[in-house]
Amino acid sequence: MSRHSWSLYAYRLLVPDEQLDLFACQEARMHLVARQLELDDPGDHTLCGTLLPAHPLWQALDKATLKDRRLCSACLQRLRADRHGLPRDWPLR
Repeated sequence: MSRHSWSLYAYRLLVPDEQLDLFACQEARMHLVARQLELDDPGDHTLCGTLLPAHPLWQALDKATLKDRRLCSACLQRLRADRHGLPRDWPLR
């Protein structure tokens, strides 16, 4: 079965744990990370640009998670921009 060019499978959910102090945002928020690293994008950052902890706690991303208030709003904006084929810096300029 072929997969659509854009899908939630292309992303992973990063759940904060005891390593929260390593996040640049310093908030107890869940972040999104591209599953496949891109050459022009640092692989150790979330969609919103925060740093990954040394031992991240990963979860699969599903539609219900997109409505969770703990999800980083900047990561969600980037995800929506990717979905619609908009530039990666939209709307965070």
